[in-house]
Amino acid sequence: MHMSAFTGTKAILRGAFFVLIFSAPHMAQTARPAAVSKPVATRKIKVTQIDEVAFKKLLVAKDRPLLINFWATWCDPCREEFPDLVTLDNEYKGRIDFITVSLDDPADISTTVPKFLGQMKAGMPAYLLKTPDESAVISSVSKDWRGGMPFTALYGTDGKLAYFREGKVVMDVLRAELDKLLSQRTASIGNDMFRPGFAEK
Repeated sequence: MHMSAFTGTKAILRGAFFVLIFSAPHMAQTARPAAVSKPVATRKIKVTQIDEVAFKKLLVAKDRPLLINFWATWCDPCREEFPDLVTLDNEYKGRIDFITVSLDDPADISTTVPKFLGQMKAGMPAYLLKTPDESAVISSVSKDWRGGMPFTALYGTDGKLAYFREGKVVMDVLRAELDKLLSQRTASIGNDMFRPGFAEK
């Protein structure tokens, strides 16, 4: 009788052991922490460093209006207006040339500047100005510039400054200036079509 009870106890313990063995994987699976979602990767932005000479080459008149925005990551108003500039670029893409010129430290050309532009989903060509005298470069765009940032300048197809704004742009005003230049360009092309030897580009 004593042996039978001992044998029965061993059988119970053996059964409990197998239950634990086969249930362990299930227990581990349910205890596994939920997968952490990876953050969405920011699109890589190329920022080109330019000096005063290279900047002047950007100002050469083309067949479309040219919009330039001077900005910096350390400038709060610049950061605040940037989403509006990205929206504007999407609205006028293919009809104007739009570039941004950062006045950040050249050491930030591969870090802070492209990171911010990526967060903004900016598609405009991006430059970083490296020059001993930034004010002289911006003053060459407009002599009325007083040192405030951001600074936005709009050139017509004739290469002349058509509009500038020191401080955050007023979007309705800027759109009106862009539409004015674009309508003038359309009218000019229309007139040229009646000239002998005209070939549309």
